[in-house]
Amino acid sequence: MTDEPLELVHGSGNVYRDMGDNESDVRQAKALLAAEIIKILDEEGLSTSEAQDKTGIDHSEFIRICGANLKPFTIDRLILILSRLNYNVEISVTTHPKQEFPSKNQIKA
Repeated sequence: MTDEPLELVHGSGNVYRDMGDNESDVRQAKALLAAEIIKILDEEGLSTSEAQDKTGIDHSEFIRICGANLKPFTIDRLILILSRLNYNVEISVTTHPKQEFPSKNQIKA
């Protein structure tokens, strides 16, 4: 262990943006929607098969969501799943100019 002081770095609130991902806002939105789906399944005690019965959406999609495999999903697909689970979705959008964040190669480990 080292005695060197640690540098505290405040994140943006979006880990994908902080890591320099070009699709950070889309990935963050998908992650938030997926987290809501997982929370609903947990709160309602639904298995992926039961979620399929309730929504008509194949249980394999719920398995992907629960495993954080979100690449195949669009934001509108995740919203549709929430709707089929009988939930409304409200989205708030704030825009601002992009800030430069260090690239992955510039971040010191």
